[in-house]
Amino acid sequence: MIIEQQITGAIIAGIKELYGADVAASQVQLQKTKKEFKGHLTLVVFPFLRVSKKSPEQTAREIGEYLLSNEPAVAEFNVIKGFLNLTVACSHWIDLLNSIHEQPAYGIIPVTERSPLVMIEYSSPNTNKPLHLGHVRNNLLGYSLSKILKANGNRIVKTNIVNDRGIHICKSMLAWQKWGNGATPESTGKKGDHLIGDFYVLFSNKLKEETRALEAKGLTKEEAEAQSTLMAEAREMLRKWEAGDEEVRALWEMMNNWVYAGFNETYQMMGVDFDRIYYESQTYLEGKEKVMEGLEKGIFYRREDGSVWADLTKEGLDEKVLLRADGTSVYMTQDIGTAKLRFDDYPIDKMIYVVGNEQNYHFQVLSILLDKLGFAFGKGLVHFSYGMVELPEGKMKSREGTVVDADDLMAEMIRTAREISQELGKLDEMTPEEAEHIARIVGLGSLKYFILKVDPRKNMTFNPKESIDFNGNTGPFIQYTYARIRSVLRKAAEQGIVLPERLPLTFAISEKEENLIQMIADYAQIVKEAGKLYSPACVANYIYDLVKEYNQFYHDFSMLREENPEVKRFRLVLSANVAKIVKSGMDLLGIEVPERM
Repeated sequence: MIIEQQITGAIIAGIKELYGADVAASQVQLQKTKKEFKGHLTLVVFPFLRVSKKSPEQTAREIGEYLLSNEPAVAEFNVIKGFLNLTVACSHWIDLLNSIHEQPAYGIIPVTERSPLVMIEYSSPNTNKPLHLGHVRNNLLGYSLSKILKANGNRIVKTNIVNDRGIHICKSMLAWQKWGNGATPESTGKKGDHLIGDFYVLFSNKLKEETRALEAKGLTKEEAEAQSTLMAEAREMLRKWEAGDEEVRALWEMMNNWVYAGFNETYQMMGVDFDRIYYESQTYLEGKEKVMEGLEKGIFYRREDGSVWADLTKEGLDEKVLLRADGTSVYMTQDIGTAKLRFDDYPIDKMIYVVGNEQNYHFQVLSILLDKLGFAFGKGLVHFSYGMVELPEGKMKSREGTVVDADDLMAEMIRTAREISQELGKLDEMTPEEAEHIARIVGLGSLKYFILKVDPRKNMTFNPKESIDFNGNTGPFIQYTYARIRSVLRKAAEQGIVLPERLPLTFAISEKEENLIQMIADYAQIVKEAGKLYSPACVANYIYDLVKEYNQFYHDFSMLREENPEVKRFRLVLSANVAKIVKSGMDLLGIEVPERM
């Protein structure tokens, strides 16, 4: 914040004059004054006792007196033990607001051609089922993180790796072949990803029937699975796929294309996108090549059965298989191949993988292997590890068909938003098209905000009913406040009030107004912190606090009815900048805000 920088410089000068000592700016600890004490900024004086050789209270008083005499930004001070509470002069808050008002993209660092290139991988779906609630959290976190890191001055490449090969894909294919009767998305009226997901569940159910019958004959569960003709057929289909069998490949391509069309609809509704999509079917062979290259260089070793391994015991880990005895690849091999292709395509400075915390060990190993293979970003790769998302009823299972489908969830959120908005009269006097537009914005905003306000590293329970509330820490509360401000500004424009480019510094403002300016100014630091911590929750909860503070101000102070025209214009400028920050912050979360509501 500009005022903090100004006062920090004055403190450094004061310590030099008072105690003859040079101190670095990093030693000056200025923080927001706690609400129970008077002041705006608090200086921790303990680091300066070694040069003042005086008590904390006396040191604080001397620095306070110096600032009062030499720094116009400081209007008064008080001392509480070793803490110096500073009150910033009124004119400096207005000047700060002027500075923010002049910057349409306040808090956002512009990107240049020389900015670091950060690649962010998120989504990573399998082509045997539709996206579900877990994917929703992944996509929302990845997309928001891409916006936050771009706001911190990075060039961004958003990427997706589609898991489009393997035994799980063959299960859906085999079920369609056996029991599908030629069903297509067009003939069934189903989205392609939903249709294929149904066949994945069907395979699982048929397999259960078969293994139960075998177990009834006295076989153990493991023996029954080993003797399953269904699993044998699925494995044979996978073998044919790897061998390039034309019929199997044609079936695979047809069914995957159905799924991709379905995924695209879901991504579009969710409001996320990608700059580049990679497919495991194209990357696993690249991974095999890199592993064989590592074997030739002595980075990896081959066991007697022909399998290839990495020995990571010197790194405090275990041994990791990279190629099975039959030559087939594992997930690690595929990730190495994907990394190789990405590094060929882009000069990556940092690689971030948005993947759940159950894969922590996998990415620890991947980082070491990529580094050993010579990838510049290997050692510094970031696994943005997030917690699982559950429902109040508990965990979800794809093969049992008990997952919460992303499409169904979004449709339900929009429907609920429409119903609640109608009950509250917020859609009155709107055309059906406008009402539907608002229902979509509010419904999806509720979903996104509820998920993103939680620390990403924590497991969370998503409760749809709690997320749509026009009061409290929710998306609709923030969206409604933004729409309220925009309504006030429209009415001001209708009255012929023009917002000035700069406000005069000659009038007094209230403590609440000073606090609001201070909170607006904090936005730049919040964006920086969110980028440093990889946490959209920093932005979400800051925006909620700002909106909550503004609503108290809106309740306590008149605006359009204010008789003093100078004060009226000030409050409108203040409101306009709150709206600007709210819109910017919500955009970093991938959430739209309505102009009217």
